[in-house]
Amino acid sequence: MPSSLEIFANLFYLVSVVLAARNSVHTWAVGLVGCVLFGWLFFSVQLYADVTLQIFFIATSLLGWWSWVRGRQGEALPISRASMAGLGLALLLAVVVAGAYGALLHYFTDAYAPFIDSLVLTFSVLAQLLLMRRKLETWYGWLLVNTLAVPLFASRELYLTAFIYLLFWCNAWYGLYRWRRELNAQAA
Repeated sequence: MPSSLEIFANLFYLVSVVLAARNSVHTWAVGLVGCVLFGWLFFSVQLYADVTLQIFFIATSLLGWWSWVRGRQGEALPISRASMAGLGLALLLAVVVAGAYGALLHYFTDAYAPFIDSLVLTFSVLAQLLLMRRKLETWYGWLLVNTLAVPLFASRELYLTAFIYLLFWCNAWYGLYRWRRELNAQAA
């Protein structure tokens, strides 16, 4: 049975992720609460890369909130595409950092699945940075993250969290569809 901590963490994250797909600025405030709760939960099950990720999410939620509201000379930031060169470099960097951080966790902590957990961390960082800038490609990143996270969380018997991340995976498809539609409408 999931703990009350896991239930509330998932509830706040679920609302935040749905708000992100709907392109709502309120995603950031709701997400902040979820980050704190998930940080505590992941620490309790030795998913230390995910604890690090929650700390990162807290900082980027504050920055993302500001960026979405006042990101372009006081105007709301529009949805746009990332450059392929920049995205390619970011992907390469994410893989290298995941390997290095995974090795660090493997050799110096009692972390569970340090390399997979580190991939979830680094690709979440990349997807979050893209989300902060309202880049369409954020949703491809979240699809990858959620594909890795579902079995990872299930393997730690965080079944509710695994299920919610499966819903996040579905939401990422919805977000991709909706943001692509809004991007096309902006261009028209």
